Amino acid sequence: MQCVAAAWRAMVMAATLLRLCSARVLEPEPFRSDMITKLPGQPPVSFQQFSGYITVDQLDQRALFYYFAEAEVDPSTKPLVLWLNGGNTASSIFSIQLPPILFFWSHGLISDSTYRIFTSACNYSRYVSEYYRGSLSSVCQRVMSQVTRETSRFVDKYDVTLDVCISSVLSQSMVLSPQRVDVCVEDETVRYLNRRDVQEALHVHLDGVTKWTVCSSVLEYELLNLEVPTISVVGSLVKSGIPVLVYSGDQDSVIPLTGSRTLVQRLANELGLKTTVPYRVWFEGEQVGGWTQVYGDVLSFATVRGASHEAPFSQPERSLVLFRAFLQRRPLPETFTYAP
Repeated sequence: MQCVAAAWRAMVMAATLLRLCSARVLEPEPFRSDMITKLPGQPPVSFQQFSGYITVDQLDQRALFYYFAEAEVDPSTKPLVLWLNGGNTASSIFSIQLPPILFFWSHGLISDSTYRIFTSACNYSRYVSEYYRGSLSSVCQRVMSQVTRETSRFVDKYDVTLDVCISSVLSQSMVLSPQRVDVCVEDETVRYLNRRDVQEALHVHLDGVTKWTVCSSVLEYELLNLEVPTISVVGSLVKSGIPVLVYSGDQDSVIPLTGSRTLVQRLANELGLKTTVPYRVWFEGEQVGGWTQVYGDVLSFATVRGASHEAPFSQPERSLVLFRAFLQRRPLPETFTYAP
């Protein structure tokens, strides 16, 4: 219940942020101090940007940092999107979870024998429970050491097809058709956000910390709350008529599509929602963009083909098609667009 309550508090804060950001679109004058006049390294843009802090707990002096960018054309008429990531202590730029073993096995990252040992001697639920309690048993420790050895630290668990960043100094790239992906983007982002001129432009105050990190060690976070399911919160949104889209990149081993798909299907059954769009492919241009299934008119599931944990990073065009269809409340393209 503690985790569910925390989730509801987050939703209330999200609603507050939405109202405040909506005010920025319609009445920007009171928020001029948060306007970004020049962001280092950014080419000329035709939209307004804001960043700063919104107080969420006056008593304990807690605030959420935000970055807000208006639409380029008629921003007051466009839908407002609030992006919040999960992940313990992780920034909304990145998020972190633990990798399920089934994906490793089905993608050939671990051997059959290791998979059998893991599922019989120390299954995933037991490992997670022991890990977050700081009491990892010898059998689970031994099995996980074997899993780590076979998967190798030179495989990106967030995209098993992507090369890894060998050094934070040496930037490398690879071609992930049809896009070019910089595999060192996380290291480069950390360096960029720790530049003094960038922090000044974003109106950042480093209170209690010396630098920005992907995951913070100063946040108060109860790790055992990760064991409490929060799918009921999503169910509450659906029951209130708010459209929900759950999507997964099909190359993500951290939050694999099989888990997301199962949760959505169970939720649909609990809510008595019938399938309105049977499981089918959807298209981005001439290529299959992924697969989708819709329940009722409020709950949708989709995969993004060839995408990683951070789908817009590895498949930006397909992610844009998915995102645009959701905002416009239109079905994902069912036929391909041929351009001879």
